[in-house]
Amino acid sequence: MPYDPYAPGIEATLAARAFYDIMRKRRSVRLFSDRSVPEETIRWIVAAAATAPSGANKQPWRFVAVNDPVIKRRIRQAAEAEEREFYARRAGPQWLADLAPLGTDADKPFLEAAPWIIVVFRTMKADPDESGQRGQVYYVNESVGIATGLLIAAIHHAGLVTLTHTPSPMGFLNEILARPSEERPFLLLPVGYAAQGCRVPDITRKPLEQVLIVNPRA
Repeated sequence: MPYDPYAPGIEATLAARAFYDIMRKRRSVRLFSDRSVPEETIRWIVAAAATAPSGANKQPWRFVAVNDPVIKRRIRQAAEAEEREFYARRAGPQWLADLAPLGTDADKPFLEAAPWIIVVFRTMKADPDESGQRGQVYYVNESVGIATGLLIAAIHHAGLVTLTHTPSPMGFLNEILARPSEERPFLLLPVGYAAQGCRVPDITRKPLEQVLIVNPRA
């Protein structure tokens, strides 16, 4: 089929700068408003994430969206149990020291406060074809990672906030969300509006000159 290119309507450098100006305002947020978010908004956000490229176009992802308070509470309780183990026994001194400026701990109230949770799963087998056969999937972590990046960008572009949360291990999500064993939890994201007066850690990002290398020579 012919390629239908996207035309931003402005010169490429200006379009790239405009996108940067949007994305540089993105921050991980842990304080959520109780303002509701329509399911249709979540659907369009996930639809954007699902446009991601993937190994052999197998699209090895599943997005599970939850706004049921009972399910959110179960997720929070299970996640906090793992987080208490992490902070008490699993994390080494250096890891805890690196986390200290962010002010994180084992309490995760955002898992109930945010109107939605989106849980991203990796699918370790391809979806059934017309005959019911399930083939292989390829570059699963890379593919799901790309899709998750688009998901976070789409959330921000919609004027919403999120943060990535990865309690470990995350097998409890299969049980709570009734997902099959061939789906593996990748991460979860609470989604909603930032609480009024929300504050975030005062952090900086590395300058472009530190993260971009152009035409390196041996």
